[in-house]
Amino acid sequence: MKHFFPFSVFAVLAALFLAGCSTPESRIKNNQDLFNRLTPAQQELIKKGQVALGFDADMVHLAIGEPDHIRVRTDAKGTSEVWIYSTWESSSGVILYRGWYHRRYDTLYPYYLETPTRRERDHFRVTFKDGKVASIETETK
Repeated sequence: MKHFFPFSVFAVLAALFLAGCSTPESRIKNNQDLFNRLTPAQQELIKKGQVALGFDADMVHLAIGEPDHIRVRTDAKGTSEVWIYSTWESSSGVILYRGWYHRRYDTLYPYYLETPTRRERDHFRVTFKDGKVASIETETK
């Protein structure tokens, strides 16, 4: 019985960690009805974690998950919504982590806290106009 408690604590922590690791496969599994309504070409893109012009927010969510930030932009052409996906890196440019789930579980990742100079950098943006993807911006190196 003495060994059961540490194992159970480890199992709970592992489950929390894995729950935060969202993948296209896990999102598809949780939204099978939505995925089944899409065209074969759209399904293939989503399986690869890619988005395309004309996708709606649900389709983008299936493909790449929750954004790190959402901004609303208003200009002469109207209002659009921008989903921003970020990378956190060290001051020397080494990638520490990516993904929205890290902001919720930051205290479970002590090695992130050992890098007080970490900085956030946008690596992907999706802009929606009238509920559909109107532009996609990716970082190039």
